[in-house]
Amino acid sequence: MELEFFQIDAFAVRPLTGNPAAVVLLGADWLPDEVLAAVASENNLSETAFVRQAGDQLELRWFTPTVEVDLCGHATLAAGWVLLQDPQRDEVLFATRSGELVVRRRADDLELDLPMARVYPAEPIPEGLLASLGPAPQELLRVEGSGHATYWLARYGSEAEIAALAPDLSRLRALASNVICTAPGSSVDFVSRFFAPGSGVDEDPVTGSTHCALAPFWAARLGKNPLEAHQISARGGRVWCEVRGERVALRGSCARVIAGRLYL
Repeated sequence: MELEFFQIDAFAVRPLTGNPAAVVLLGADWLPDEVLAAVASENNLSETAFVRQAGDQLELRWFTPTVEVDLCGHATLAAGWVLLQDPQRDEVLFATRSGELVVRRRADDLELDLPMARVYPAEPIPEGLLASLGPAPQELLRVEGSGHATYWLARYGSEAEIAALAPDLSRLRALASNVICTAPGSSVDFVSRFFAPGSGVDEDPVTGSTHCALAPFWAARLGKNPLEAHQISARGGRVWCEVRGERVALRGSCARVIAGRLYL
């Protein structure tokens, strides 16, 4: 079996930045779940997106190297970029576990529409979570929402604190915890890093879905909407966010790094 395969850097201003995602185009049928999981493990990227053409409908699923997830922003943007290479398309509608997601072509980038996530007081705080982060945050909250896994959001006071974080990933993994760490930015509205060892990803380079919580969180605190964000991982990436009712629009660019065939 031969399948079209792409590796796309999402939320990237140039190749080898942003967050790499694999995109695999399937035919009319899903491969067995264990095969999808094995392909994602073989790719060993934070996410592999699988796209199935079901009649007139496009279906999309996402796998980390270890688990299937209910929502992934950067891999959705990457899959949208691949399909929008067809000049007859201006937008792509995906049916997913998190409902219908749309990727639209803009003049200079792409726009992705995702469900908003909400932030709540973190009660109770899992034992050992704060210690695993190292420096204590000013605030620790819980993130939940339609299609979103439960994350923790740790707010710090400065961009420098976020850049210097070196959490104990083995402890976070043992707690099955994923943590968004964020602070006001020096040249953008806010910065973040996302540690997700509970999902098999030590640190995600640029994460679309976390901005579904970060955008409304910072819009309320800064009194500003839309916002510009920078995820300051080693690769890094810029994300432009706008809260629109119960949805969050994210904008970013993509760069194709690999295109070829997957042989199974």
